[in-house]
Amino acid sequence: MKKIDSNIKRAKTLPGKFYSNKDFFEKSKEKIFAKSWQFIGDESLVKTENSAYPFSYLDSLIDEPLLLIKNQNNKEICLSNVCTHRGNILIENPCVINKDIICGYHGRRFDNCGKFKSMPETDGMENFPCKSDDLVEVPLKKWKQFLFSSLDPAINFDELFSFMESIVGWMPIENFIYDPVRSRDYLVKSNWALYCDNYLEGFHIPFIHKDLAKTLDYSQYNTVIDKYCNLQKGFGTGSDFCFELPKNSEDFGKEIAAYYFWLFPNIMFNFYPWGLSLNIIKPISEKLTKVEFRTYIWDESKIDLGAGSILDKVEREDEAIVERVQKGVSSRFYNHGRFSPKMEKGVHHFHQLISHFLNID
Repeated sequence: MKKIDSNIKRAKTLPGKFYSNKDFFEKSKEKIFAKSWQFIGDESLVKTENSAYPFSYLDSLIDEPLLLIKNQNNKEICLSNVCTHRGNILIENPCVINKDIICGYHGRRFDNCGKFKSMPETDGMENFPCKSDDLVEVPLKKWKQFLFSSLDPAINFDELFSFMESIVGWMPIENFIYDPVRSRDYLVKSNWALYCDNYLEGFHIPFIHKDLAKTLDYSQYNTVIDKYCNLQKGFGTGSDFCFELPKNSEDFGKEIAAYYFWLFPNIMFNFYPWGLSLNIIKPISEKLTKVEFRTYIWDESKIDLGAGSILDKVEREDEAIVERVQKGVSSRFYNHGRFSPKMEKGVHHFHQLISHFLNID
């Protein structure tokens, strides 16, 4: 893939074939997603000591069996969920570990830090046990109450989250309450990156989201770029829809209705006066994507106000346009587009990162 020109005034978008070509999709698995930080859930998944939560790293794309554990030191760790003897899956359902992790196939035992303890019928085995008999520990990080893992991290976690922390760290995010009723999943008939493209610009809002446009001052809409993250600030049309910002906020005195953060490659934190909509974009195939909306409430009295009050309607509108564009970029007559220097800085940034990671040897 050709490098995306760093000068947005000259740059061309990703080629249309990126969004429908299986080879690009397969390369993205290891070069982008295995090297990124992926959302697991919040710390309530393992509330008590010895709690264990089995999960897949990125289901439908990289189905790597992993295990989140709160060990005896009251610390969350992430381990491979595959027995080092013959590859059996160790734990299939959330549980509390009773002393040891025990493989149900041949009885191999591990402590809750993943260290091999014992196995029946090992007499005569040479050079046993050794380090490879322990469960592999997978990188795990936490921001506020949210947990993330990576198979082969190429991005410093603190560097990924520091910009967002500097803008919204004043909010009591660790106390936001998960709302399963307002959380839902969507299937979108488009490439994952095309869905992100659409998210990363407010250019389409007056054309696609008529009701949302009534709550946002489009003339002030702007995008701020960080290394692996960017922010779109949504300015409100009235103070009733906006944050009560503290004096130490860089936006104090401004009417901010929403902070839309995107973290490379597929995580979106959308902060509203009522709380957070956390969106995880999960590729299924080159033309099919799962979008998970996870809702965390801060102030329920504000949930029906402003930019964050019609999320399902906005999502449906986004899906409809993205699915149409998927058909268009698959055309034999479409190759590249160009970026609006004012309105598509976020998309340009995203395309640069994609081309960078795909070109890493």
